Amino acid sequence: MAYLNTSSAAGFGLMDRIATTVKSVKESLHRRRVYNQTVSELRGLSTRELNDLGINRSMITRIALEAAYGK
Repeated sequence: MAYLNTSSAAGFGLMDRIATTVKSVKESLHRRRVYNQTVSELRGLSTRELNDLGINRSMITRIALEAAYGK
């Protein structure tokens, strides 16, 4: 009679899911950090400096979203 040991495959699947979740969380935190840094740096510029870059203050959030998330 043959026996099948599936416990190692089940454990491997769980570890893969945990690793994928950890990777996803790290990517999300990195993207959020990029967003926050971009907003902070652009808000720190004077209106004249923003105008030189062709940016209006109302565009800062959208630009930061594009920088972090590519949207």
